[in-house]
Amino acid sequence: MNLIEELRWRGMLQDIMPGTEDQLLKEKTSGYIGFDPTADSLHIGSLVPILLLVHLQRAGHKPYALVGGATGMVGDPSGKSNERNLLSEEQLNMNVTGIKKQLSKFLDFRSDSENAAVLVNNYDWFKNISFIEFLRDTGKHITVNYMMAKDSVKKRIEGEAGISYTEFAYQLMQGFDFYHLYKNNNCKLQMGGSDQWGNIVTGTELIRRKAGGEAFAFTCPLIKKTDGTKFGKTEGGNIWLDAEKTSPYQFYQFWLNASDEDAENWIKIFTFLPKETIENIVAQHKTDASKRTLQKRLAQEITNFVHGEVEFKKAIEVTEKLFVHQNVPAENLTIDDLESMEGVQKIDISVTQLNIDVISFLAEAQIFSSKGEARKMVQNGGISINRRKVEDLQMQITTELLLHNKYLLAQKGKKNYYLIEVKQK
Repeated sequence: MNLIEELRWRGMLQDIMPGTEDQLLKEKTSGYIGFDPTADSLHIGSLVPILLLVHLQRAGHKPYALVGGATGMVGDPSGKSNERNLLSEEQLNMNVTGIKKQLSKFLDFRSDSENAAVLVNNYDWFKNISFIEFLRDTGKHITVNYMMAKDSVKKRIEGEAGISYTEFAYQLMQGFDFYHLYKNNNCKLQMGGSDQWGNIVTGTELIRRKAGGEAFAFTCPLIKKTDGTKFGKTEGGNIWLDAEKTSPYQFYQFWLNASDEDAENWIKIFTFLPKETIENIVAQHKTDASKRTLQKRLAQEITNFVHGEVEFKKAIEVTEKLFVHQNVPAENLTIDDLESMEGVQKIDISVTQLNIDVISFLAEAQIFSSKGEARKMVQNGGISINRRKVEDLQMQITTELLLHNKYLLAQKGKKNYYLIEVKQK
């Protein structure tokens, strides 16, 4: 299969500009994807564009990863109902540095390879362009009518929040990125999520009007979960690629807990396993779904890709230990058992925070951000203290519950564990 056929089979292709497949078959092509530096780490929602660049490189083409140091100062209105808070230049620089470091783990940037990946930051070219120069040399090529026709802009104009000129100009800035890379790096292809289609085609239009050139594009679908909840979100928030923000154990658990339908879709998207291998895994899984063969292989492949084999093996060990510990009454766990638990979030509190009801305790210990969230989870049977499900909203958390006179073991939902150490002072 060629690159486009491969992506189509994997469910990674949504919109494609006419002529794109022919261009990729004709010659080695440089293509890019932009990453918005809204945080110092990417999360698993960014994995699909990362994988698109990896597929592009594996097919012999040259990938460019663009970090939006300039556009990050403006904010993309696509898929948003309100204007994003603008970050300081210091925070943006920290975010750009963090993202560059992560991308280097997944793409081959070796200078001795003909199709070595290249990292670029659009601040490097925007910082030298004056506002007047940008309006005169770029703005005149794209009409307001053209820009307002984009869905991302129309939705914001029709909504209560409206759209500022700052965010309105974002698509023109992204279009200029494509033009700049086309002119200076012979980059003829842009890829991204389907919500970026409007911004991407603005770039191809700018290349046509300003440079008289031809550029190409395709997008991938936005990943959704079959139960309707947002992909990449859990009770604890985003699933990050940074091991400091989301431990390899938590990362592994996210994929391991995928539904059968999600896992069947995701193993094609998030792994590089060939079609025949995936079909065999799916068939094997369907003979006995209780073994979770599909989820285990998916979790293995993607954890290896993001965190490496050593961290994957540790995640397996932690999972097995926690499973074994689940069958042991909390009172029978030794201090060593408690203190050596991995994949467990450790929390310190003062003894003065005890002798309160469980709802207040869960909020005080910051296991929940509010008493309302804690109450709802307890009512749904999702909280255990020292391996016992909490059924009484008025249950008191006292020193009598302490394990070895210093610890409490809490569990939220199926896979969030907390070891709470109670300090005497």
